[in-house]
Amino acid sequence: KVTMATQKQLARLWHTTNIYMHPSIQEYAEKLTSLLPDPLKVVYLTNSGSEANDLAMFMARLYTRNFDIISFRGAYHGGSPYTLGLTSIGLYKHGVANGFGCTTTMLPDVFRGPWGGSHCRDSPVQTFRKCSCSEDVCHANDQYIKQFKDTLITSVPKTIAGFIAEPIQGVNGAVQYPRSFLKEAYQLVRERGGVCISDEVQTGFGRTGSHFWGFQTHDVVPDIVTLAKGIGNGFPMAAVVTTKEIASSLAQNLHFNTFGGSPLACVVGAAVLDAIEEDGLQKNSEDVGTYMLQELAKLRNKFEIVGDVRGKGLMIGVEMVTDKDSCHPLPAEEMGQIWEDCKDMGVLIGRGGLYNQTFRIKPPMCITKKDADFAVEVFHTALQRHMERAA
Repeated sequence: KVTMATQKQLARLWHTTNIYMHPSIQEYAEKLTSLLPDPLKVVYLTNSGSEANDLAMFMARLYTRNFDIISFRGAYHGGSPYTLGLTSIGLYKHGVANGFGCTTTMLPDVFRGPWGGSHCRDSPVQTFRKCSCSEDVCHANDQYIKQFKDTLITSVPKTIAGFIAEPIQGVNGAVQYPRSFLKEAYQLVRERGGVCISDEVQTGFGRTGSHFWGFQTHDVVPDIVTLAKGIGNGFPMAAVVTTKEIASSLAQNLHFNTFGGSPLACVVGAAVLDAIEEDGLQKNSEDVGTYMLQELAKLRNKFEIVGDVRGKGLMIGVEMVTDKDSCHPLPAEEMGQIWEDCKDMGVLIGRGGLYNQTFRIKPPMCITKKDADFAVEVFHTALQRHMERAA
């Protein structure tokens, strides 16, 4: 579907800047915003996630007339000079000035953080940490919210421009927060005049299974949403979606993107949305993702080095440790050996986390249960080989 739509548009018209409007940009914007809740109805198209988050920061500051923006430690929001201030993983930092007006706050990580329990996160798989909370109470969430409030009191002015977060952290290894954290954090930010930005670059377009957008799993509606990666199925495109009020702050002067919103990009984006719906890829992400998570979780009982399995849909993280008592990150060299073994057996997985200690598993959304079985078996074999080397 996507290939055919791309080829057809290439033969017709594949580039004009959005200074010269064309029907496909309007058609795509309407199709995209029909999948988002009110009042998220204004679309600005760019070429990458970094560009999208750049623009989201710019809009937040213009609209609020404030400057400070908060992100989580362990976050990845881009590699541009502007977004590097929001990105909080040392591997991606460079020795140049960046991040003025950006503040990072404690990551509410229920596995590696100081607080966490056995039913904190929205996932088929929970941590092994003990929990005495009742069903409608989460002590870990309360403690992390206190830390967030502390950041608002001590590290930023009384008013802020915004708060940006991924619904599930991607580059940091599919880290999930307590279920109600984002909802409470959004309220605190808005009370201080800030806007809330959801970075859906990795969680969007049905990847988490139960919902089309990651923020929906947290029962929140952001003020700005940024999109990339899955938006174009490999084609370089991205988007910022926001409200009419916030968008109007950008309209006071000229701002345009030479390649963002080209006729080709819009046709590709529309074809991707059609494929997701027609092929049932969101439901497949939920079904196969839940199955794969449960199969991977069984490895925690077989291998001392598998510390945590987490995620939702086809956004999965497997955090590796030296042992379950200390939870020290598995050394990079050993991670690399397991990673190479998986590759040699035909399975490509990613690596992430603050210490590069987590395997990131985010396969194509068309994956089958048979594919999942093969991937889990390969991973199991790679872990067995590692244990034999260590013996």
